[in-house]
Amino acid sequence: MEETISLKEIMEVLKKRFGLIFLLIIGAALISGLVTYFFITPTYQSSSQFIVNQKSTESDQVDYNEIRSNVEIINTYNVVIRSPRILDEVINELDLTISAGTLREKINVGSEQNSQVVTVTATDPDPAIAVAIANKTVEIFQQDIGDLMNVDNVSVLSEAELDADPSPVNPKPMLNIVIALVVGAMAGVGLAFLLEYLDNTLKTEQDVEQKLGLPVIGAISHIKESDLSSVQYQSPNMRKRERGTFSG
Repeated sequence: MEETISLKEIMEVLKKRFGLIFLLIIGAALISGLVTYFFITPTYQSSSQFIVNQKSTESDQVDYNEIRSNVEIINTYNVVIRSPRILDEVINELDLTISAGTLREKINVGSEQNSQVVTVTATDPDPAIAVAIANKTVEIFQQDIGDLMNVDNVSVLSEAELDADPSPVNPKPMLNIVIALVVGAMAGVGLAFLLEYLDNTLKTEQDVEQKLGLPVIGAISHIKESDLSSVQYQSPNMRKRERGTFSG
C-alpha cells in the first residue's frame, strides 16, 4: 500500500530536527565565509576596447562586406587576439613568468551583437597587472593585425585604467554566504527526513497498530520528575494529618 505524508507530518519532522537544520545552516555559512576571506585569492578585472572600422589598406582591394559579415570578421579577430602569436609578445613585453596558455585563461574577448566594438578583459590577482595585460594585448594586436591579415581597420577606443581603490570581482563574499545558507538548509532538511526515514522505533499507539498489526489495549503514561517531587512533598503532610486524626 502506497504511503503518503501530510503537511502536518512534514512540519513535525522539521520542528523535531530544527536544531540539526539550524546547525547545518550556520556551519555552512561560517565555512563559506572563512574560505572566501582567508583561502581564496581576490582577482581584479580591467578592460580595454577597440573598434573595427572596416577600412582596408590600399594594397588590399577586397571588399569585406561581400565575403563576410562584420560579426564574422570580429569573431576572427577574437581568435587572433588570444592566439600564441599575440600572447607570446605580450608576455615578452611585460616580462611575465607565465605561459601563453595561462595568459589565455586570464583574457576574455567579447562584443555585443552586431557591434563593431570589441572589449578585451584581463583578470589577475594584481590590478596593475590586469590593466597592463589588457592594454598591451590590444596594442600588440593592433600592430600585428596588418601583417597577419593585410588590413588596417583596428582603432583603440578606450584604454584600461587603474582605479585609485580597485575592487575585486572575485570572490563575492555575500553571494557565497547566501549560496552556502541555501545549500546548508537543503542539506539540513534532507538529512532530517533521512534520519526520520531510518528511524524505525515505535513511538505512538498508531505505530504499534500500523507496523505490528496489534490492537492497543492500554498505555503507560510518562511521569515527570516534577510530578514525583510533588507527590513526595505532599506525602508528609498527608501522614501528619492522618496521625492528627487518629490521636484525636
